[in-house]
Amino acid sequence: MPAGSEARADRPLPSLPHTWRPFGVRVAVIGVGLMLLAVCVAAWYGFDPSVRARFSGLQRFTVLAMGAGLGTCGWALARARLTARRDSLLVVNGFRTRQLEWAEVVGVHLPPGAPWATLDLADGTTLSAMAFQGSDGRRARDGVRQLRALLDAAGPGDERP
Repeated sequence: MPAGSEARADRPLPSLPHTWRPFGVRVAVIGVGLMLLAVCVAAWYGFDPSVRARFSGLQRFTVLAMGAGLGTCGWALARARLTARRDSLLVVNGFRTRQLEWAEVVGVHLPPGAPWATLDLADGTTLSAMAFQGSDGRRARDGVRQLRALLDAAGPGDERP
């Protein structure tokens, strides 16, 4: 089915620049991260001072390093986004950022059951777009439809509206 047939007439194209971000992943990372931090702090101060004194410096460092590692992974997941600008698309996935010209992107797909959308590029490769998480359901599908409509709004090589 052509991408243009999926766009609804009652929904105008998003004004540019426009940024899409995953919702569920951000809520989970922030919510679970804060809860885990609260439980760890409460457990630490819930220990008797004599129990806390038995932890060596290396053990304390290990727990803090594991927490920093988990926090870094959560930050990478939560920072995913896709920004459509007049002249380009900015795709941020984890620690990698790619800026694509509009002519480089020929399609976007979010198949049922896929973890996130993929961008089909003109050179025959694909690029994950973690801004559209399959777990976000309708929100992700609507974002993919909006991006498809922007892709279809002008001919190849033209700037977008």
